[in-house]
Amino acid sequence: MVLMRTDPFRELDRLTERVLGTVARPAAMPLDAYEHDGMFTVHFDLPGVEPDSIDLNVEQNVLTVRAERPAPVGADVELVVAERPRGVFSRQVFLGETLQLDKIEASYEAGVLTVRIPVAEEAKPRKIEISSGGGAKQIPS
Repeated sequence: MVLMRTDPFRELDRLTERVLGTVARPAAMPLDAYEHDGMFTVHFDLPGVEPDSIDLNVEQNVLTVRAERPAPVGADVELVVAERPRGVFSRQVFLGETLQLDKIEASYEAGVLTVRIPVAEEAKPRKIEISSGGGAKQIPS
């Protein structure tokens, strides 16, 4: 497995939403993650975040993204509506053992942080040769 997802607070929020019919808290940093052609990719939505406020690090198979979206106006302005989340946001993604964490690449464009991590060669699917009485035969995987 490439990605392990454990967020007990998110599961508690989902349960609260079902019971009360309300939204417990907005998703401050939604993500998409997928594997394709030997590359594991994660996209984090960070609209309105300046690239220099994003901190990305990995330690013991945990990828942590920290970003800050400041208030859009000064303290002397009275906000009429304030629905967009602001402040410091953090998200952790627990990565599997099959990724090459020393080869992580990241880019930020149009409010989306994209992180790419190659899958280790030994974790990629490969064909296994099966021998039989009539000789060796290749079975596609």
